[in-house]
Amino acid sequence: MLNWVFALVQLFQIAKPLFFPDSRSYKGVMQIFESWKKRLGMTTGVAGQGLAMAGKKNPWGGSGGSDSGDADQGPDSGDADPPSGDKGGPRGEGPRNPWLPGGGGEDGKRRSASIEDIFRNRGPEGPRRRGGGPGGPNFRMPQRPGGKSWAPVIAVVVIGAFLLLSSIHLVEPREQGVVKRLGSYSRTLDPGLHFTLPFPIETVDVEDVQGVRAVNIPASNQRAKLILTGDQNLVDLSYTVRWNIKDLADFKFELADPIETVNEVAEAAMRASVAEKTLDETFTGQGRAEIQQRVRLRMQEFLDAYGAGIDVLGVEIAKADPPSEVVDAFRDVSVAEQNADAARNEARGYAQQTLSRAEGEAEAFTKVYEQYRLAPEVTRQRLYYETMERVLAQTDKTVVEADNVTPYLPLPELQRRSRQQAPAGQ
Repeated sequence: MLNWVFALVQLFQIAKPLFFPDSRSYKGVMQIFESWKKRLGMTTGVAGQGLAMAGKKNPWGGSGGSDSGDADQGPDSGDADPPSGDKGGPRGEGPRNPWLPGGGGEDGKRRSASIEDIFRNRGPEGPRRRGGGPGGPNFRMPQRPGGKSWAPVIAVVVIGAFLLLSSIHLVEPREQGVVKRLGSYSRTLDPGLHFTLPFPIETVDVEDVQGVRAVNIPASNQRAKLILTGDQNLVDLSYTVRWNIKDLADFKFELADPIETVNEVAEAAMRASVAEKTLDETFTGQGRAEIQQRVRLRMQEFLDAYGAGIDVLGVEIAKADPPSEVVDAFRDVSVAEQNADAARNEARGYAQQTLSRAEGEAEAFTKVYEQYRLAPEVTRQRLYYETMERVLAQTDKTVVEADNVTPYLPLPELQRRSRQQAPAGQ
């Protein structure tokens, strides 16, 4: 039976793993079976002998009992060499574990089993097996020729690729980049492909220098901006400032917060410009245009003095209203002013019309006078008749200068009757 087991173990020893050379060796198992064969007397030339389990050949080491046990040993008992690690020790050391490999202890003695040996290859998932699949707990990467690890090579390749990629920079056509060497300004990169020292020696900050940026004042989450006008009134202004980057190096290194600087400079310039205008002028188109132009010039002057590297493109006033607390009263005043303007315009129109009519009459009289100078008598009679006709046309009396005519006729009564009958007939 043991011979069959020994042959089966030898067959398993021949089969070695292909991809995982760090597999469990059967050397220790073979040594144990060899020691069993010698103790059971199955070695060559010892056939027919029984178990030799006594005396110094006891697999548990030490003396097998009293001194008489040594005398009872057979002649072949001392010829067979004990297996490695089975040498008996001095008396009183206790039994040895025959299942642990020999060596490793002091003077070739077997070491006793410990709790670390029992649980060394065990874990929550059960006993660990060497030579498992790629996902096993003891998976090991393939090694280079010569038994060296690939880990240093992989680390060098990864670090080299990182350094190479951090040294190449592509700047778009509308952009520029500033190179910082150990945190300090080094140079400016124009659009194109550039190479720098790797990170962290040199770093590159890329910004869009041609794109138009806009700042809305006040922001959507802020209160109304009340500005004092030249006539001591308050106006609520909302405006937008458009700007871009003129010098990227100054923009990056001269100002701690460029956006906040633009906001503060715009507000200061707007307050100074509105203080030069009255409330009514801020509401008119011409007044707004003048304010916008002055704000842009003032902002550019302040930012250039700061060395901000910013170019102000324009300022646009989106809203100019009175404060919300007095907006109703302001509307009433505006309506009254509009009514007053309408009355003034009507009076001017009437005056213009009357003056034109008077000028026309004077011109006509001048022409009549010229004719009068040519024929005074005729002109005098014509003027008399025209004047009498215009005056007598509005009276109820009729004057008749002819013979055989009744001096009085009820012509007014007849005229009234005819006027009353005319509407009834219609």
